[in-house]
Amino acid sequence: MGYNSVFAPDLFKDQTIIVTGGGSGIGRCTAHELAHLGANVVIVGRNPEKLDTVTREIAEDGGKVTAMTCDIRDEAQVISVIDRTVETFGAIHGLVNNAGGQYRTELKTISTKGFEAVVRNNLTGGFIFMREAYLRWMEANGGAIVNIIADIWNGWPEMGHSGASRGGMLTLSETAACEWAHSGVRVNTVAPGGIASSGFDTYPEEIGPRLREYATKVPLPRYGTESEISAAIVYLLSPAAAYITGSCIRVDGGAPNLRQTWTQKYEATNIPEFNGFHRAVQPEVLKRR
Repeated sequence: MGYNSVFAPDLFKDQTIIVTGGGSGIGRCTAHELAHLGANVVIVGRNPEKLDTVTREIAEDGGKVTAMTCDIRDEAQVISVIDRTVETFGAIHGLVNNAGGQYRTELKTISTKGFEAVVRNNLTGGFIFMREAYLRWMEANGGAIVNIIADIWNGWPEMGHSGASRGGMLTLSETAACEWAHSGVRVNTVAPGGIASSGFDTYPEEIGPRLREYATKVPLPRYGTESEISAAIVYLLSPAAAYITGSCIRVDGGAPNLRQTWTQKYEATNIPEFNGFHRAVQPEVLKRR
């Protein structure tokens, strides 16, 4: 059994695509789908053990993948990854800026150092990767960049540092889409809402009940799947999106549209999910009651 993608086989045959944060969660799933579709996938992350696991999985499934350890906040390491990728494969057709992270806390408790660390992780690192991919290959050859942000609309209480940095990534992407269009480089974003992935299990135990209640507050009352995010990413990388740049695809079940004037008063029916990732595992925290 392999990845059940909705996209045509060999869609990315002979193309090279970098996926940052490729060792877990959405990045892992996206790497699997791109490899299934024929891409030479370069997965990037700080944890070599996680990268080794994903490399082994993709190899077992018959895909092509190369792992490169890198801290996206370190300019020299990013340049090394870009240069090694071009030297190995001769091109960089796509970049998925997925790496990032945050911790839950109120604004008044965030230290300046903590705020800057999250911004560097979620915004600065992505900028470095975009810039170097552009300067070292895409400016002369074209390409597609997809930056992963989040459900930042209307603010993000208890995640203010992440909301600020991911909001910055949205406007940065819009700017790059304009400045780099003449080079044939498209830059778009995908904004995941509540997605059931391994990241849930990194939060403190006391957050568990809130995570399990979240889906009841979404117009499409469930969590999204990693596959649903990957599908949006793959679409934006594909030829079908050739006239799309500076745009954002929300994959959030309509969460930002649930206003205070509306309460869910109908029984949820016919709410299917798409899960094409054959190696997906439900987060442990969602199994508890």
